[in-house]
Amino acid sequence: MNHPVRIGAKLVPQGTTIAALRAFWRLADESGFDHLWVYDHLAGVGNAATVAEPDPAVELFDGWSLLAAMASETRTARIGCMVTANSLRHPAVLAKIATTVDHLSGGRLEFGIGTGWAEYEHRMLGLELGSGRERIEKLGEALQILKALWSPEPFTDFAGEHYTVDKAVHSPKPLQSPHPPVWLGGTGEKRMLKLVAEQADVWNTVNHDGVEEGARLSGVLDRWCAEVGRDPGEIRRSVQLRPDPRRVVDAVGPWLDAGFTEIVLFFGPEQPLADLEQVAERLPGLRALI
Repeated sequence: MNHPVRIGAKLVPQGTTIAALRAFWRLADESGFDHLWVYDHLAGVGNAATVAEPDPAVELFDGWSLLAAMASETRTARIGCMVTANSLRHPAVLAKIATTVDHLSGGRLEFGIGTGWAEYEHRMLGLELGSGRERIEKLGEALQILKALWSPEPFTDFAGEHYTVDKAVHSPKPLQSPHPPVWLGGTGEKRMLKLVAEQADVWNTVNHDGVEEGARLSGVLDRWCAEVGRDPGEIRRSVQLRPDPRRVVDAVGPWLDAGFTEIVLFFGPEQPLADLEQVAERLPGLRALI
């Protein structure tokens, strides 16, 4: 199955201002980026392996609230959270928030979600994070609940190990049918990629270990699709990159060759507009790679 190549832009809502975020979204939308992204954290975040405590000096805005604002500030770009921490909200509450954003945007929501990982965020609020296995189990149940609530059925019942809903009502339904596209972020080969094969429309990874590792994990996902009886071509492959704006074409090319069609370019808060302008100038070159 051939998927169109789409180029996105992501500015994290940390160490920046509302004015800067609005300017970034407007310029990206006007410049022809296909999708725009925020992220989902409650306290300043850095590398998962080293950040153990929240930094009160880091200013950070809520991602889903910003998506509602982004829906009004943009016209054509699709919008999403890369990615929502499932561990921070009950799935029925998240379903309502996402439906609201889908309506505000006229049906432009891309629903990005993962297990959640920042232990210090959970500790400071007394929220249970759980083991990696437990988080994936919870995410699997949450996706079942989300999709059931978004379905045409008037009531949803669910009794799982981690979540329960009893004749839950969800109205209105999302504008997109059967639901906003589900993006799952994660690279665990034994459980997470199996869940991607079962539930996702898009799989997202981050360019930590390079395109060869991304391609290898994509092959693992293909094998899980065969295991669960799903056509691997149904699942779009996505990667987050933070390239030098002047060399963005060279950075993206190998990922396109490896079959990744959803490219999310990450912009730091230092000079996001200047960097975005440079990348926007090179969008025709990126389109020429397709």
